[in-house]
Amino acid sequence: MMLTAVLLCLPLVVSAAVTERWAKGSPLQAVKLVAPDGSAKANFITRGATLTNFWVKDKHGKFRDIILGFDNHTNYVTDALGHPYFGPVVGRYANRIKNGTFSIPISNDTSATGPNVYHTPENENNGTDTLHGGTDGFDRRTWTIAATSKHSVTFTLVDPDGYQGFPGTVHTKVSYTLEPKSTWKITMHATASERTPIMLSGHHYWNLEAYQETQDLSGHYAQFNSSRIIGTNGQLIPDGRLLSVEGTPADFRQAKSIGEAINETVAGQYCGTGCVGFDNCWVYDNNTGKAPIFSLWSVNSGIRLDVVTNQPALQVYTCDGIYNASLPIPRKAAHGGNGTYYTDHSCLVVEQESWIDAINQPDYGIDQIYGPGRDYHWESSYIFSTI
Repeated sequence: MMLTAVLLCLPLVVSAAVTERWAKGSPLQAVKLVAPDGSAKANFITRGATLTNFWVKDKHGKFRDIILGFDNHTNYVTDALGHPYFGPVVGRYANRIKNGTFSIPISNDTSATGPNVYHTPENENNGTDTLHGGTDGFDRRTWTIAATSKHSVTFTLVDPDGYQGFPGTVHTKVSYTLEPKSTWKITMHATASERTPIMLSGHHYWNLEAYQETQDLSGHYAQFNSSRIIGTNGQLIPDGRLLSVEGTPADFRQAKSIGEAINETVAGQYCGTGCVGFDNCWVYDNNTGKAPIFSLWSVNSGIRLDVVTNQPALQVYTCDGIYNASLPIPRKAAHGGNGTYYTDHSCLVVEQESWIDAINQPDYGIDQIYGPGRDYHWESSYIFSTI
């Protein structure tokens, strides 16, 4: 349910040393964490278990807040500036579900009907697919703070049977921990009362320069081990193909500028019909979950991010269309403030996840149905350093 009432202006803050539990129904209650060695700091709110700020040191030893978001936290609740999914957990099923339909056992026939066919709210592309769990996904819920310390917080959420069309009650626990050497560890664990699809992710918008040197991604470089992307139609719905990245702008097996790669995507329309940039799912090659599989860095700020994850795939969105002239999103004060706005291709979302819409693509051979005897577990470590 979308909340339209304007809440009191400043969020309450849970001191890292306080272990008091907050009552349910308070979406703007916040938690501040700091790494044991002081190398990183992060703020979260209960709305969507959302990351609102993340500070690490640049090559000069100065802290920068490198996560996009709202300085006025009421905007996370009211959608007064739209709903860009700034920083939350997305679920019960992240990314898109074709025609808002799936079956258990899974099928590629989204026109099917029957007792084992389920329908979720079609909240994107004029009602042709479900995005990030529906009209009231995990990102719009108020999570419960189950535990806090100076360095970690655990959020929990109960998703009722039948809500947003999904079968079974799902209990989800998400833990965020700041560790030494600027490391952010995230774990997500979910159990279900009956068989149901689950795919979670964190939807965090990054700019490793905090908009201090450039206003685009020309100074951001990426490298990750993936030779295939999942083929999609013009509305970014998987069509069953797996496409080689060899010789294309989507090949990041060797380090290159993201901004320069964006300029090469015009013909390929990687982010959908008429779109320039990326909004794609790459399938990792030989991910062991023990070593970094994805790397991102800025040659200007010197901030580098390496990711270790147990997930088999990665969605990267290069903020294509984030700027809406009729409803622009003001930048945080830390990102320039003073009448500046977040613009296209000036940031990127990095989502560690499974293969998108695999619940409608049995040929993928990816089992995303969980239930009694099979829990869901997601784990990633975001390791920051300087170059």
